[in-house]
Amino acid sequence: MTDRDAGIGRGDRHTVVDRPGENTDLLPHAAPVWMRRLVDSVTSGELHRRLPAYSRSGGDRARRAAVLMLFSGTEVSAELPNDAGILLTHRSSTMRSHSGQIAFPGGRVDPGDANAVDCALREAWEETGLDRTSTTPLAQLDDVHIRASGYPVHPIVAYWHTRTPVGVVSPDEADEVFEVPLMHLTDPANRLTVGWNNWRGTAFTIDGFLIWGFTAGLLDAAFHQAGWERPWDRDTVHNLHDALARSRNNEGLL
Repeated sequence: MTDRDAGIGRGDRHTVVDRPGENTDLLPHAAPVWMRRLVDSVTSGELHRRLPAYSRSGGDRARRAAVLMLFSGTEVSAELPNDAGILLTHRSSTMRSHSGQIAFPGGRVDPGDANAVDCALREAWEETGLDRTSTTPLAQLDDVHIRASGYPVHPIVAYWHTRTPVGVVSPDEADEVFEVPLMHLTDPANRLTVGWNNWRGTAFTIDGFLIWGFTAGLLDAAFHQAGWERPWDRDTVHNLHDALARSRNNEGLL
């Protein structure tokens, strides 16, 4: 997969100015036809119930965060389009938390953020240079929490109606930016189950990287609820340490 195919870019500064407080309303009715089943499952709570038990509501609400699940693809398609993708980042190995992991753009909610949508869009702009006016926020999951920290996270599902340039803005925070094809992520050859001690979780491979943990759990639930999932081997458990050692993640030991 080439940089162009993946939508990967690099840059030392923002090319657009963010507009805090704008475009923060959820518009589920504006979802493309191929995303409507996914959006309906979010608004009904079905997707939240599909998540692993460790990811459900709880944690210290004073330390809330938000992440952006930004989907792209031909708007007029009734089925999952061939050009459908999702925006992901590779967290720098120097980050204090979740270093080296593949993640959705996102971060801590600031006092000045109007709501979780505002936070997710601001963080995406800070990490990738995303122009928030190119997106349509569609739905917000009930808050979930990451197993390692317990902090509540608000996932925001959005549609990238106009693909705009994105890239690495702050290498100390995210050193890779990917628009990953959904056809790649839903390919059974790129899916696996990983385990560590008594923990088991779904995972994906992409261009030498391993997507696991919170991000993989959200993707897995989203693909199932949207009807995009294809049968894959859930039973074979791969050692997480070994899978990470073979990957480009550059994560520290668990």
